[in-house]
Amino acid sequence: MNIQRRILTLVTRVNWVLLVLFSLAGLIFISPKVALGVLLGGLIVTVNFHLLARTLKKALTPPHLVSPNVVLAKYYLRFVISGVLIFLIIISKIVNPLGLIAGLSIVVFSIILATVVEVKHLLLKEAV
Repeated sequence: MNIQRRILTLVTRVNWVLLVLFSLAGLIFISPKVALGVLLGGLIVTVNFHLLARTLKKALTPPHLVSPNVVLAKYYLRFVISGVLIFLIIISKIVNPLGLIAGLSIVVFSIILATVVEVKHLLLKEAV
């Protein structure tokens, strides 16, 4: 399996694990509002990540290559919907904003973790 596929697989799996772990940690150690913020932010960003991966996979798989404009239109539509959802969540004051920010960072944490794991794998492979 090539490096890109391994990283993508790890990121997509770790997203859900981190979402559950961070939400539970927020609930146990901080407050329900923080946990709800982490959960809602994590759901928004994780669903966006999966939809983007699906869009790109369909767009770049021959023989039905899609116009870059279609991919960009879908991207911006998801971006606007995410922005509206985040705005509604913040103005409703049902979540802690710091929890929401932590939830929105879950994909970033997943990507960093996947990169560290892959670099470690490559370094150990070279050492042998």
